[in-house]
Amino acid sequence: MKHGWFYLIGFLLLMGFDSIGAISFKYAGMHALPVEANIEWLLRLFAKPWVYGAVVGYIGAFFTWMTLLKHAPIGPAFAASHLEVVSVMLLSVWLFDEHLTAGRVLGAVAILAGIVCLGLAESHEHVPEPAEA
Repeated sequence: MKHGWFYLIGFLLLMGFDSIGAISFKYAGMHALPVEANIEWLLRLFAKPWVYGAVVGYIGAFFTWMTLLKHAPIGPAFAASHLEVVSVMLLSVWLFDEHLTAGRVLGAVAILAGIVCLGLAESHEHVPEPAEA
């Protein structure tokens, strides 16, 4: 488990940045209404901290993802990059009073199961064979 901590911290950072970006984007959209094509609307939009939260979230996610791709196997890394779908779903229940339906829970379980399966498959491929005597 040479890179275990690196992957764990990296994917938690990626999930955090992606979640901050998505939640901030939602708040920015809520505060942007009504949409108007004028300078006052742009000034009102950029006066809210949520726009900057979305920018920081997505820039942080980009650089975290690029760093992870240098070291992590692409299959499990790509699957694990979708953890933000689960975290944003859970945060949306709390922050936006969205409903947690059976379909959403089943989808979250499928995402987590896929990540686990790909991670296990990758770890078994790189297990060195015992030397024969």
